[in-house]
Amino acid sequence: MKIVDLEILQCQAGWRQWSFLKIITDEGIIGYSDCSESFGSQQGINAVIRDLKPLVIGQNPMATEKIFWDCYRTLRQSAGGTSQKAIGAIENALLDIKGKYLNLPVYELLGGPFRQKIKVYWSHCGTTRARSWKFIDKNPLLSWQDVSDLGKEVVKRGYTALKTNIIFPGSPAEVLMQGFKGDSSGCDQNIAPRILSNIETLMGTFREAVGIETDIMLDLNFNFRMEGNIQVAKRLAPFNLTWLEIDTFDPEALKLIRQKASMPIASCENLFTLKGYQPFLIQHAADIVVIDIVWNGVAQSKKIAEMAESFDINVAPHSHYSPLGTLMAAHFCMAVPNIRMLELDVDDVAWADQVVTHPAQVENGYLSVSSRPGWGADIDEVFLREIAKESAVA
Repeated sequence: MKIVDLEILQCQAGWRQWSFLKIITDEGIIGYSDCSESFGSQQGINAVIRDLKPLVIGQNPMATEKIFWDCYRTLRQSAGGTSQKAIGAIENALLDIKGKYLNLPVYELLGGPFRQKIKVYWSHCGTTRARSWKFIDKNPLLSWQDVSDLGKEVVKRGYTALKTNIIFPGSPAEVLMQGFKGDSSGCDQNIAPRILSNIETLMGTFREAVGIETDIMLDLNFNFRMEGNIQVAKRLAPFNLTWLEIDTFDPEALKLIRQKASMPIASCENLFTLKGYQPFLIQHAADIVVIDIVWNGVAQSKKIAEMAESFDINVAPHSHYSPLGTLMAAHFCMAVPNIRMLELDVDDVAWADQVVTHPAQVENGYLSVSSRPGWGADIDEVFLREIAKESAVA
């Protein structure tokens, strides 16, 4: 069996674009992966995939490790970032092919299942309704009462965990993203008193709404520097957070925050490869290490998780992608012993699950993974092209 072509499929999914890699073999077996990028480099990823295409075509798709390292060595002088995201897309689509060829789910290729189902948390809870409510047919967050009602909705729908971002209810509601995408707040990343007060009210409102049995988490992203992150951690001590999530590229700074925080610290979702994670693990800089399996590749992500296990650290996948991305992350969770929880975007465009032939099944806050081969689902290309056509017309 040989690889004969690579294609990129795309459609507009409300407030962001979904992109998928399709690898075709001469035996008619097709592998898919989610390679979506909503941070400004999607066209760069697509270009790198096209650059790697001559290297990949003609190879045996079963040699997943060899192809990964062929791609990595080719891009060694521009490693990480966009390059690694392209390599991760290729590895993940190859795993889908391998599973289909052997008639096995991907988690069996990774050593077999550790569990029957995976606990999920409702990610971007309120965040999506604050900034993209028009796309998901949900009421905007106009007041703290709306935030409280959302917390009660989480519990009513059977979820036992949620994670939110820094939301300011109002008309319109806002989400603080200092320094991202030309945000007018600038790049100083300072924390004003009103922001600190708003964060305290936000998490207090969610805690009161969901009760003490539900896990609540806050993702601070790259909004603040070490000083501001420590202030937030101290202010949120009374609310018993399951974790406070922080983005930084400095393991020592993260370790200092962890030492001063009363709640567990999660981080590292922006890192790549074993080498990128190693200094954070050596420092024990975080309680929960977050791994982006779309960017790193699922097989490589398992290696990172195994290294984290050797430091007695749990991991959680960064999974804010399409329903295919959710399935990919679920297979990773099935095959890794030290999993904390699986991220899931519950609020989404109404037709989201139709982009795959078999969407994930979630019941009472837990996701079940099928034993169908590969990821257990294909991209519905007919549906995808219709959505792409409609968005192009619009």
